[in-house]
Amino acid sequence: MTEPPIVVHRPLARGGRHVYVLGQDTGVAYSDRDLVEFLRQSGIDENDAAAMVDGESPEIEWRGGRPHRYAAAEES
Repeated sequence: MTEPPIVVHRPLARGGRHVYVLGQDTGVAYSDRDLVEFLRQSGIDENDAAAMVDGESPEIEWRGGRPHRYAAAEES
């Protein structure tokens, strides 16, 4: 099984989610706007990046937690 091009990891304890594009850590997103910016910085046109995030693109894998949620992870 191959890694999807864009992986948004589970929310961190302090909030935000690590984002990887083509295996490279692009930073911690605190909103969809941040995610779009990371995709843009990775070479994806801003309009295409926004459409990918808004349209639930299969190229984006949301791991742990619900998509588009960036709040701090709940403590167990």
